[in-house]
Amino acid sequence: MVPLENYVALSGILFALGVYAVLARRNAILVLMGIELMLNAVSLNFAAFASYLDPDRVTGAVFAVFVITVAAAEVGLALAIVIRLFRLRATSNVDEAAELKW
Repeated sequence: MVPLENYVALSGILFALGVYAVLARRNAILVLMGIELMLNAVSLNFAAFASYLDPDRVTGAVFAVFVITVAAAEVGLALAIVIRLFRLRATSNVDEAAELKW
């Protein structure tokens, strides 16, 4: 059996890569990918801790599926906003989104 520390380390690396992608990139699609990477790291932690603490329960998997569902809804909404931004400004740069006033 793989130790819990390996899962936590992998999750930490994934989360750190996601934070880097969000903070260092200007393209909205890459920022969304970073957010998804962070959410997947959280799901991995839920599943790993649930299987480590009580292998008979599926609560960690239920929480992971809930996080995946919320992430899918977030991506659908965010992609609609990015497409609207691209149609208005012909760029997907997040700095341009700060200048949008309705």
